[in-house]
Formats: sequence, C-alpha cells, structure tokens
Amino acid sequence: MSSIPATEVLVTAACWQTEPDAETVIHRAIEAAAGIADADVGDAELAIMLTDDAGIRTLNNNWRNIDKPTNVLSFPALQPTGDSGDDDAPRMLGDIAIAYETTRREADEEGKPFDHHLSHLAVHGFLHLIGYDHENDDDAEDMEGLEREILGLLGIPDPYADRND
Repeated sequence: MSSIPATEVLVTAACWQTEPDAETVIHRAIEAAAGIADADVGDAELAIMLTDDAGIRTLNNNWRNIDKPTNVLSFPALQPTGDSGDDDAPRMLGDIAIAYETTRREADEEGKPFDHHLSHLAVHGFLHLIGYDHENDDDAEDMEGLEREILGLLGIPDPYADRND
C-alpha cells in the first residue's frame, strides 16, 4: 500500500490559469510531506481547492469569523471511530484551500518563486490535516522544523530563514 494519500486538486478560480504547473507543484509537495510526516495516510484522500481571495475570505469568515482573505486554510475531517471494514470508503483527511492573489502577493513581497511558496502552503495545510498546529511556541517549532525538512527535500530554501524572531 502506498503511503501517499490520493489528492484531488480542484481549480475554482480562473486566476490560477496563470500558473499551469500549480497542480503538479501541489502533488509533489503532498508526496514529499506524506513521505516524511509520521502519519498513516496511504489509504486516505484529501482535496485541495485553488481559489481566489474572495472565495477564501468567505471560508475564513464562515469558519473562523475572520472577515479577510488569507493564504491557506485547512479543514481536517472528523475521523471515524471503531473498526473499519473492507467495504468502507477511503478515509478522508480533509480539505485545503489556497488563495491565488494572497499567495502571489506574499511570494512577490518575499522575493520567492511562486512555486516555492505554493509548495510551502500545501505542505503547511497538509500538516494541519494530520494533526500538527502552531498554537504555542513548542508546537510551532515542531511544525516549522518539519516544514523545513520537507521543503529541503524539494530543493526549496528555508521559508523562515529571513524571519525576525
């Protein structure tokens, strides 16, 4: 059994047409994250929606009561309890939404290639789906360390290197 979850990328905003490799970039990032992250995700599925700032703003407002766009949102699925049977559907990890305009603006402002930033957001969202968070300093340090390791495998520089701590 593969340790890579089935990943469906749904493009819901026309602005993503300017990034024809986005789906490939995302699949590569999820594959790398699944290969390193300590989680059983081989029988699982996830969906990644490539949306625009308006779409993610609506999600952010509806689910987090924050009325503004953001770069990425993750929605972990509730996991079933009890034993699974042979006829059960694949386990759903959850959904990730990534907004084009915010992702593009951040990449440009930080002087990063768009595909590097998109990879980082996909990895970040995936780690949230499998239980990582950054609610406190220790958890943030663990999650960021894992992001650095995964992105390093993809040849992407440390996204936190220039951050002022």
